[in-house]
Amino acid sequence: MPRVAVDDNKRMNLRVSPEQKATLVRAAALRNTDLTDFVLQPALREAKAVIEEAERIVLSERDSAAVLKMLENPPAPNARLSKAIAALPKQK
Repeated sequence: MPRVAVDDNKRMNLRVSPEQKATLVRAAALRNTDLTDFVLQPALREAKAVIEEAERIVLSERDSAAVLKMLENPPAPNARLSKAIAALPKQK
């Protein structure tokens, strides 16, 4: 899993060429917004989509049915699982 970047600074630096900045500023003006909002909103939408895609598991109908079947009728514990359970500390 990728590292999570944690930074308590509320600023983010971004290097762009003068031409790129001019294009962004012009587009922001045409949308009647400031440059920060113009750049930030699409970036946040994309970031949320990437996170959602990474955190969601999509199963086929067959795989979904197999998971549900195993949840409803779990297999009996094998020797290794029984040994691991026996090694757990006893709860009071």
